[in-house]
Amino acid sequence: MLKNGSDKENHAKQPESDEPNFNLKIQSQFIRDLSFENLITHKNKDANIQQDIDVHVDLDVHKHQEKNTFTVSTKYTVKSISKSDRQPIFILELDYAGLFIVDGIPENQLHPFLFIECPRLLFPYARRIISDITHDSGLRPLNLEHINFVQIYRKEINRKESEKVVNN
Repeated sequence: MLKNGSDKENHAKQPESDEPNFNLKIQSQFIRDLSFENLITHKNKDANIQQDIDVHVDLDVHKHQEKNTFTVSTKYTVKSISKSDRQPIFILELDYAGLFIVDGIPENQLHPFLFIECPRLLFPYARRIISDITHDSGLRPLNLEHINFVQIYRKEINRKESEKVVNN
């Protein structure tokens, strides 16, 4: 219940938020490369076979000449192996990218933002593509679990730090 409009007035007088002011636009999203090899059809096996799934994710960022414009690429390699006889079932490779315009991110935060937040935004779309491809191949659809892009980023930073130490 408002009393003499006091809540409106108090809200308007509150200080500006300390939250960063940035702008992110996804100009486009697209498949850069897609490869699917359905190995189970060559062997006439049951498509509902129990399988172990191995998912590997690589990230890449390319800066464009246009100001604050980047292509962020997420590369998924998914391998499925039969639990019973350890034979391969399928191999899927997807390079899914987005063209991002990022403005207002402090320089010291831009690198992690591009390698963590942008792939996180692309993930649901890549996940759907992977699910559709596996389903359309006659297998059960593969719905990838959440991917921890922070962990992938940290591993890559640690790997690069280790390389610097070894090379010096």
